[in-house]
Order: sequence, then C-alpha cells, then structure tokens
Amino acid sequence: MKNTKLGTVKIEKQRYLLDDGAFHVISPNEPIFNENGLLCGVTNPRTVVHIHSYGGEAPFFAGLAKGKLLGTRCENKECKDGYQSIFIPFRIHCPDCLEKNSIVDLTDVANRTAKVHTFMITERTGAFNTLEKPIKFINIEFEGAVTILMSYLLLGDPKIGMRVLPIFRTKNPTYTITDLAWVPEGTKKDKLPKGFTFSK
Repeated sequence: MKNTKLGTVKIEKQRYLLDDGAFHVISPNEPIFNENGLLCGVTNPRTVVHIHSYGGEAPFFAGLAKGKLLGTRCENKECKDGYQSIFIPFRIHCPDCLEKNSIVDLTDVANRTAKVHTFMITERTGAFNTLEKPIKFINIEFEGAVTILMSYLLLGDPKIGMRVLPIFRTKNPTYTITDLAWVPEGTKKDKLPKGFTFSK
C-alpha cells in the first residue's frame, strides 16, 4: 500500500473525470495498547483524495499563483445597495441584487492601502493547518472595499492599523488561500520566505 499512487483528475467536456491512481487507500491497522500492555483498539488509517471544485472562484486562486489579488465588483446599475461595491474576498454574485459580479484587479489597491483591521495569534490552525504555528491571523481592510479579508502575517508582529503588503507563493503554488500572505510595509525582497514574491 505504501507505493500506491494517489488519484488524479482531469476535465473533459466540463466534467471531472477520475483519471489515474487510487482515491481511497487503506493502510494496515496498528494495535493500540494502554500503559499496562492491554489491547484497547486499533487504528484504521485511510487516505482519501477529495476533489474540491473552485467553480467561479477559480480566477481568484489562479491569480494568487501569478502574484495578483483579484476581487469582484457589482456593476448592476439597478442594484440599490450594492452598485459599485468591491468585494474581497472574491464574491461571484452581489449579495444585494444576486447579479454576477465583474472581476477587478485589487493588487495595486492592496499595495497602496491595505492595513490590519484586527488580528489574532493562535496555536490552533483549522483550514490553515499547513502553516507554522503560532499563526498570526490578520483581517485586512482595503480602500474602496466593503468587505474585510482574513489572511495571515508571515513576518513581524501585527498591530491594528499597521500597513501591510501582499506576498504571493508564485514558486510551487498550492492554489489555495495559503498562497497569499502579508508582510509589514517596508519589508525587503530578500527577507521574504522561500517561494514568495511581491506582486507582479
């Protein structure tokens, strides 16, 4: 089982197709003994390949890998509350009129105006479980945006109101939200973690 190739997926005619490899791999059980040597149970190790579709959010994740921060904007002139509202994180549809939003490049806005709205430092990771702990979660506000983005500060210590710059994992991207991180304004290029770059 150790050398089992995990499954891959391809798309044909806009449909996901299981391509090659195993999507459910069972490994041998291991006994669980208590401190007195009594058998209490067994482990049941499993590896499951989960297919997670990005759908309309795919441009956001593809943009991160290219050093771009994309958001969306409602351009429906009939929308009373949402017209011209800019959303980051990326929202496919306006929450007020439900019309499809337009994609906008917010990279320059982030470089000029992004600042820490609030922050939290934690040892518990949730969806960010691949990051080194402690994680310095920051909520970031942008000029002109009606929403606040949650991400993480990769260098330095967060402070409310602190100006930050986006950095992107453009070398070996994971195509997940962890491809986007932030550093304090003034951070030099040579101080960035391996694989990360400033915006393109």
